[in-house]
Amino acid sequence: MQIARPLPQYLIQRYHGWKATTHAENKAWYRRLADEGQRPRAMIISCCDSRIHVTSIFGADEGEFFIHRNIAGLVPPYAPDGDYHGTSAAVEYAVTVLKVANLVVLGHSKCGGVKGCHDMCAGNAPQLEEKTSFIGRWMDILRPSYQRQSGIADEEARLEAMEKDAVLVSLENLLSFPFVKSAIEAEELSLHGAWNDIGAGIVEYFDGETGRFVPV
Repeated sequence: MQIARPLPQYLIQRYHGWKATTHAENKAWYRRLADEGQRPRAMIISCCDSRIHVTSIFGADEGEFFIHRNIAGLVPPYAPDGDYHGTSAAVEYAVTVLKVANLVVLGHSKCGGVKGCHDMCAGNAPQLEEKTSFIGRWMDILRPSYQRQSGIADEEARLEAMEKDAVLVSLENLLSFPFVKSAIEAEELSLHGAWNDIGAGIVEYFDGETGRFVPV
C-alpha cells in the first residue's frame, strides 16, 4: 500500500528511548505479559481526547487496564444487528473473555463530543445532522441528555451536566447487554462511573446511593 508512509521521526525517537529504558529495565515483566496473556483488573471506557491519560490518572502498569476509547466515551445500547460495533465488541471481550472485575466509564470536562451533541441538538451544527456524519450519528446516543439538561440556563454548567449524564447514559446502556447483566447478577462484575476535571486534576465518582458525583 503505497499511501502508507514511514513513522514520524519523533515517534521513532521516543520508541528507542522507551526500548532502552522502560523496556530494558522490565524485560522479564514484558516477557511474562507476552507469554501468559493479559489479565486486566478493570476495563476503562473513556474519550479519545488526547488530554485524558487514563493510565497516568490511575497509576496503572502495563497489563492492568483493558482500555477502550471513543468519541465522548459512550456505550451504545445492545444492538446485535450484524453491523459493525467496535465498542460493543470491546465490552463483550472484556466481560466474557477477560472476565474483568470492574468496568469504569470515565467522562471528562470540556468534552468536544458532548459539545458537538449540544450544538447539534440546539440547531447550531447542521453538519452533524447529516446522515453521512459519523460523529453526529454517534452522538445521537446522547440526544436525550440535551433535553434533560435544557433547563440549565448557563451553557457551561449545562455542558458539564451533559458530560456527567453521558456517563450515566453509558452505564444504563451497559445494563442492556445480557452478558453484562448476568455478570453483575453473579457478582463477577461491578460497574462504575467517573468524571475527570482536566484543569483541576479532580476525579469524581458516581455515588449510586445519593445519585450524585462526588470527589474521590
